[in-house]
Amino acid sequence: MERKEIKAAGVVIKPHAPNIEQVLRDLIRGLEERNIACLLEDVAAKKLLLKDGIPREELPERVDLMIVLGGDGTLLSIAHLAAQRDIPVLGINLGRLGFLTEVPTDEIYITLDAFLGGHKEIVSPRLLLEARCRERNFFCLNDVVINKGAVARMIQIGIWIDDKEITALKGDGLIVSTPTGSTAYSLSAGGPIVQPHVPALVLSPICPHTLSFRPMVIASSSKVRLQILTAGEEVYLTLDGQRGISLGKNDVIDIKQAGFELKLLSSPKRNYFDLLKEKLAWATFP
Repeated sequence: MERKEIKAAGVVIKPHAPNIEQVLRDLIRGLEERNIACLLEDVAAKKLLLKDGIPREELPERVDLMIVLGGDGTLLSIAHLAAQRDIPVLGINLGRLGFLTEVPTDEIYITLDAFLGGHKEIVSPRLLLEARCRERNFFCLNDVVINKGAVARMIQIGIWIDDKEITALKGDGLIVSTPTGSTAYSLSAGGPIVQPHVPALVLSPICPHTLSFRPMVIASSSKVRLQILTAGEEVYLTLDGQRGISLGKNDVIDIKQAGFELKLLSSPKRNYFDLLKEKLAWATFP
């Protein structure tokens, strides 16, 4: 396949990841050997005592590829910004679990060279969510979560799907996740594992009062409307566990598939099911 031209790569990091300075130096050298300029976020530049760092949120405007050194939280902080500009993201796992930053350090250049060489099979398109609340639009890769505060009592959330009234959920909250987010908070709440390419959304209740309300898988083309029906309690809207706002009674959150996708690069040495077996410690055949 024709080599994909990448002139500049932006690098964001998990600052306290082990051996991060050496990994950074090696990555800069590897990019230079491939004639790719390396733009560091300001935190990464400070790690190497450099003064030309760039704010994280500005990097996707200036590069052709984003490289994340850290864990899934670090990748989530930049994913929605990269996706809006159609910038591919390569996640290098310096964290613990790493469903998104799934490429180990010893497979960085195998993966990078495969991408530069035009091997499209390592590019995994990932659906994002768009959530609108109080005339503000938010985008996220994993999930939109409504949950109660630490000392709040049970809350009630009205749920509509494609303008059809579904239920008034009573419980600790609700998770609306993408297939990518199905292995995050939704999985902990009892939701299903969904392959990333499946065009679906998952609604997973958090500690529902009515035990018959179970996680639901719906079409990704569906439009979900949620309304806070409870007054006098602490309720929060959280996006990818990174950003959020407080909510009050009658606040409405409209959720739908975003009009763009994230191009997430994966290692050519493993597939999605290999990743599940590794990260979830599934038993192997004897």
